[in-house]
Amino acid sequence: MKEGKKSGAQRTQQATRDEEWSDERLKACLDVLPPEGMPQDYNILLRAYRGMTAELFARFIVLYQEADHDINVSLEDGSTFLDLVSRHRLSTEYAEILKQAGASGITV
Repeated sequence: MKEGKKSGAQRTQQATRDEEWSDERLKACLDVLPPEGMPQDYNILLRAYRGMTAELFARFIVLYQEADHDINVSLEDGSTFLDLVSRHRLSTEYAEILKQAGASGITV
């Protein structure tokens, strides 16, 4: 028998804060394939931003750039990943990490 649809806090997964992320695990995030129509580098940044703490994201950005990925990758409308992050009010740490790595945007 199928259970009823979960809502609110019942449907969210518990956050894991003390998980260990090795450099190898961070590098594995560089191999993610994008959905159709999204640049691969943008998708890599998006997934890292959504799944990592700011501290992990800072470590990841170093590896991302060492692997020759584009920190200023843009979508068809010309907006960069920094533009997206800068619109989120709780993402100032992430935006600063991107800026320190050389990211720019059209709305920043």
